Amino acid sequence: MYKKTTFSNGVRVVSETIPHVHTASLGVWIDVGSRDEDASCNGISHFLEHMFFKGTRTRSARLLATDLDRLGGMANAFTSKDTTCLYSTVLHSQLTDLVEVLGEMFRYSSFAPEEINREQQVILQEIAMAEDTPEDMVGEIFEAGFWGEHSLHRSILGPADIVANTDRAMLTEYLSERYRADKVLISCAGRADHDEVCELLAPYFADGLATGLGPQRQAPRGDRPGHKQVVTKPLEQVQLIIGVDGMEVTSEERFKLVLLNILLGGNMSSRLFQQIREQRGLAYSISTFIESYIDCGMFGISCGVAPENVMESLAVIGAELASCGDIASYSKDEFARTLDYARASLYLSAENLEARMTRNARNELYFGRKVGLDEVMAEFNKVTMAEVAELGHTLFSRPLHATLFGPIAGNEVDWSVLG
Repeated sequence: MYKKTTFSNGVRVVSETIPHVHTASLGVWIDVGSRDEDASCNGISHFLEHMFFKGTRTRSARLLATDLDRLGGMANAFTSKDTTCLYSTVLHSQLTDLVEVLGEMFRYSSFAPEEINREQQVILQEIAMAEDTPEDMVGEIFEAGFWGEHSLHRSILGPADIVANTDRAMLTEYLSERYRADKVLISCAGRADHDEVCELLAPYFADGLATGLGPQRQAPRGDRPGHKQVVTKPLEQVQLIIGVDGMEVTSEERFKLVLLNILLGGNMSSRLFQQIREQRGLAYSISTFIESYIDCGMFGISCGVAPENVMESLAVIGAELASCGDIASYSKDEFARTLDYARASLYLSAENLEARMTRNARNELYFGRKVGLDEVMAEFNKVTMAEVAELGHTLFSRPLHATLFGPIAGNEVDWSVLG
């Protein structure tokens, strides 16, 4: 059973009661991420996520860790381009204690200067680790070129010099300015009664938070030209990302996009995986991905290949992108397999409480309501092969953005093979 309550200050609580399980997953979601930052504080949302675990008015960082571990479940957090989340999955009998700990972390973190100084060093190591990971670095470089001057181009971790100069005043000011009641959503899925969950949450979330709209987001320009770049670095492989403007998360065409994603690079039988890995052995893996936000999106392809295989890989990718827009390249069997994969993925994810908690949260954030599995499957069943082909033609007629990162020079690349 799914229920929703909105506290008088605007904080929303959604829950899905599943009585036959023994656990519950609960997440505190904040509709704030790195896209909401400006250049002077880039990385502060991620820094705040870390600091929520570094002590409150009654618990030290060590005691917080001990209390979370004592619950016997899993506790974690993440920051994305547009959201921040603190979450945990525990035995249903431990839900009261979990709400107390997460509520205190969110509302009453102390942001002690000595903890800030320590965590700065941790985040600087996280940044260094990402810079030593080619798959991460190519993503940062690609997005900087893809989004241009828009705030979506900024790193979630932030640049090292900004992180090193972040202090308590900056953290608390940003918290009060951005983390307002209307931006907060709590999602719970599992063996939990909705009214009891609301009662547990009320002391921490029903009042005391700033209200009123904070700074509003701006959508990126839709007329950005294609951006292609080669960044040379002595690595074993060349990391490749190619992308085009996609669509916002609420687009009516999102079901077609998911099927196109599966068909082109979403699994082992997909066109790119078969062509690049299975038939030619050019890469260990290749995949496509979708990034969708409330006002924009991206469709991308990523893989890593040997330097001598770059041009052949680009040519194969270009041919497959063109093929996706040609209805003659589709077969009923391929389309049926794609739909079966979408159906199985949808229902398999429903077996995981954390996935259900996350799904309910995102549906509330983006659609303002529950979007049931049967509703989603009904929309998938409406999609035709011709519509997927038409979407493929539309997407890949848009300006292409591409980044090559690794042991290759710009004069070795002929981008025209992408079409």
